[in-house]
Amino acid sequence: MIRSVGAYLPARVLTNEELSKTVDTSDEWIVQRTGIRQRHIAADDENTSDLAAAAARQAMQNAGITIDDIDLIVCATTTPDVTFPATAAIVQQKLGMHHGAAFDIQAVCSGFVYAVATADSYLKNGLGTRALVIGAETASRILDWNDRTTCVLFGDGAGAAVLELGESGEERGVLATALRSDGHFWNKLYTDGGPSSTRSMGHVRMEGKEVFKHAVGMITDVVYKVLEDTGHTIDDLDWFVPHQANKRIIDGAGNKLGLPPEKVVVTVDQHANTSAASVPLALSTAIADGRIKRGDLVMIEAMGGGFTWGASLIRW
Repeated sequence: MIRSVGAYLPARVLTNEELSKTVDTSDEWIVQRTGIRQRHIAADDENTSDLAAAAARQAMQNAGITIDDIDLIVCATTTPDVTFPATAAIVQQKLGMHHGAAFDIQAVCSGFVYAVATADSYLKNGLGTRALVIGAETASRILDWNDRTTCVLFGDGAGAAVLELGESGEERGVLATALRSDGHFWNKLYTDGGPSSTRSMGHVRMEGKEVFKHAVGMITDVVYKVLEDTGHTIDDLDWFVPHQANKRIIDGAGNKLGLPPEKVVVTVDQHANTSAASVPLALSTAIADGRIKRGDLVMIEAMGGGFTWGASLIRW
């Protein structure tokens, strides 16, 4: 089951208006096409591991546990501190953890869903009793700030969840997950650099129309698969917590699924696309304001570069 969540957002807020002073865009243009109004940007001395550790600390505090109670750290990120070791290992050090295991998952924006599925399987197979699952990004570090088609879309942040092995027969936690990928679409959303290819970090490049064309269909595909596997229907859902990439994509998926807007959690206007951090940040927001409550049926989903996509149905 998911015992608690935590979040961290850098202090600096970059509004559309401020962004329009350095790149050929406007608040109206960005809001109309994406729904984004602002994004958070990490300070120069903040690394992805710093954001991840802060979110993890809050999640543990909310759960009433310490790092000694954690057996596993899984960190989903596209923007690691260094090529190696894993950012999860650096987080492990920052949290003062000397036991257990820590590793990263790289599935871009779908990373948190992939990480939840991985940690859930780890616990259900008896390899531990409690895990920290983190989605953390400093996406601002891989943006071309002269490219208005991409730099307006992304922000920095981190979210974390404490996953715990529930009692036998208890119908809480992750009920089912569907994960997908298709590498034939890798060049529709990617970075034009990397250690092996260019020996550089590179910047985000995207064919926006192509991504949008595939997104809604891929999202609904995994949502329906998870519902089918559990015997639930769309009407059973209390909350739909999608990856916060673009308001148009969120609305399109909601409409296709037949979900009323009041059941859809939307934070893209405040956070922009924080890649692997977007789903846990949205979860944290909806829990903090009292929307998501114990016993609710919650669907999380994401789609990102690769393409990767996935969904998990969770009984809160």
